[in-house]
Amino acid sequence: MRPTVHDIAAAAGVSLATVDRVLNQRPGVRHVTREKVESAIRELGYVRDVAAANLAKGRTYPLVFILPASDNTFMHELNAEIRQAILRSPAERTDIRTIEVPAFDPAALVAVLEGLSREKPCGIAMVATDAPEVRAVVDRLVHAGFPIVTLVSDLTGSLRHHYAGVDNIAAGRTAARLLGRFLGPRKGKIAVLAGSMLVRDHRERLEGFTSVMAEEFPDLAILPVLEGRDDPEIAHMLIAEALGNADIVGVYSLGAGNRGLIRALKEKAVDRTLTVIAHELTAHTRAALIDNTIDAILNQNAGHEVRSAIRVLKAKADGLAVIEAQERIRLDIFLKDNLP
Repeated sequence: MRPTVHDIAAAAGVSLATVDRVLNQRPGVRHVTREKVESAIRELGYVRDVAAANLAKGRTYPLVFILPASDNTFMHELNAEIRQAILRSPAERTDIRTIEVPAFDPAALVAVLEGLSREKPCGIAMVATDAPEVRAVVDRLVHAGFPIVTLVSDLTGSLRHHYAGVDNIAAGRTAARLLGRFLGPRKGKIAVLAGSMLVRDHRERLEGFTSVMAEEFPDLAILPVLEGRDDPEIAHMLIAEALGNADIVGVYSLGAGNRGLIRALKEKAVDRTLTVIAHELTAHTRAALIDNTIDAILNQNAGHEVRSAIRVLKAKADGLAVIEAQERIRLDIFLKDNLP
């Protein structure tokens, strides 16, 4: 049977009020008395249920999500999942708000983070732009006691507490293997569409992709990366222009902007001579899978990422351990045959 605060009070010979003051590190307890209580806690093996204590006190966790202001469907879906979390706030005792910053803009992200340092939320989840100035302000906030989780795109080398997202190097390697296998003995060039090399998830996907292509599919040459800034119009323009190269046999879209990609493919590649791998299952990419415009989609579950970020931030705010296996984000591979 688990020891209780009553057992601690009896063992230490003090009142319940004194035990409560010691557990909550409040003043008003003599040093010798505090040592008695702490000794009783150790001897009894008492482990405090922080979540239950917070529930009893009616504690609410103010959390902030920082997202890029971007006209891409995946970010819209991430926003929708956060809105669902806001609807669950009364049950989960959270107070969640979102802040949008211009996409791929380190200075804007730094300004928001510095502003939040004065507001003191219980935790911050952010889609990171990987830049030295962003890492510096994140490290300052962590040193100041702010729990921080990166979402979708990581900030490796910083002191952030957790990353809620897929293994992007593995995602890029998976895309390369799928593309190479689908193309078989064909030779030619591969067009790669990214959002921006300023974000780590895009860089890591490219790293994994180029590694496998070089090792196992040397007859497929990767063209210089097209940076569409996750904007459907820019992506359409870049891909439409690239498809004028008759040697292109495959396309890897490692970011967003897939609406523009799909439009360009439909305009040019009606004979389906191209093999296309893209990321994120949305209404647009689902339809493109079904009509054979895209061959495979690599997907991350936005809802799982949001729920994971909330769990981790609450745990860090309470000083509790994170269950790593529960927070691992799975990479899904969808063809038209296994769509959920």
